[in-house]
Amino acid sequence: MTVQDRPMPFFLQLFRAGLSAAMALIFSAGLALAQSPETSARQALMVDLETDTELLSVNADQRMYPASMTKLMTAFLVFERLQNGTLSLDDTFPVSEKAWRKGGSKMFVEVGERVKIEDLLRGIIIQSGNDATIVVAEGVAGTEEAFAREMTAKARELGMENTQFKNASGWPDPQHYTTARDLVTLAEALIERFPEYYHLYSQTEFTYANITQQNRNPLLYRNIGADGLKTGFTDDSGYGLTASAVRNGRRLLLVVNGLDSTGDRAKEAERLIDWGFREFGTYGLFKAGEVVNDIPVWLGRQGTIPAIIDQDVAVTLRRKKRDEMKVTLVGTQPLEAPIEAGQTVGEVRITAPGLDTITVPVKAARAVEKLGAFGRIQAALQYLVFGGNE
Repeated sequence: MTVQDRPMPFFLQLFRAGLSAAMALIFSAGLALAQSPETSARQALMVDLETDTELLSVNADQRMYPASMTKLMTAFLVFERLQNGTLSLDDTFPVSEKAWRKGGSKMFVEVGERVKIEDLLRGIIIQSGNDATIVVAEGVAGTEEAFAREMTAKARELGMENTQFKNASGWPDPQHYTTARDLVTLAEALIERFPEYYHLYSQTEFTYANITQQNRNPLLYRNIGADGLKTGFTDDSGYGLTASAVRNGRRLLLVVNGLDSTGDRAKEAERLIDWGFREFGTYGLFKAGEVVNDIPVWLGRQGTIPAIIDQDVAVTLRRKKRDEMKVTLVGTQPLEAPIEAGQTVGEVRITAPGLDTITVPVKAARAVEKLGAFGRIQAALQYLVFGGNE
């Protein structure tokens, strides 16, 4: 089968507009990019959410202790039950002595009282209350240990292959671990699946038992578009943060861990997010159903067929390398009838120096029937007399 590479005028317009080399398709795995900045974090990963493109990766698959970033999964399991109707925000759970006695950051619930789910969620998300996580774990699963097993099972379901939970709070345990990549996966799922509850992560304070506590996420106070998610700290983990920020409709997710102080965590996270927004942009190439080109058809009742891409395609790329991308239509031309609607008739191939080739299927927008016997004879004679058309 002969393969022809034919750039289209539409793509030439894109070239003149200056799209660059570092890219990813909306529906594909993101591409790790070079020339990342130095960071003092022991582990770090930054991803553009729309295209799943990695902008920064440092020991992203190295096991680490998540500390209170664990509470993202604790809340996730509650959000699921709220969404499917097995819990409501007005439901209450009792406070056990175990929950009341738990050390570290606290919501300050009292043993024997019953606390609303809505308050417990704010206690977990805003106040990082270890006591609140135990109340939720025991209320949902009977014991914290059973809830932790459910957390790990959910992690596997989400594709978090290097994560294991032993408790609901992130309390130190050598068998309680995750990775920066797994936390990005969790944050992405939480944002996409529970938009009705995500606003809780941007609230800056919560008062319970006449005690007002501030959200520990330092980026919420820095006017950089941050709207979540969760900090963490233990002696073994260092200072960590799973962060999300939006500018001009574009969302970046960042996980950093192993930093030396709260100040370092705040400054480093802000610096990296600024770098991500400054150095990269996300650009739409195609909308689902958009016609790429008309492809010639041999022995068909129509001489051409519109070729379409059936899903949105976008790229995330470095702003300063705008002239290094090549987009090409690849396929056999002319196509031989009959052709079915939705049949793959070629592919768009996206290439750039130093990156693996990305391919996107191109499909027939409609069916084309084969000519009858007389029509095929006519077409053959025409070809013999006039030759094929380029």
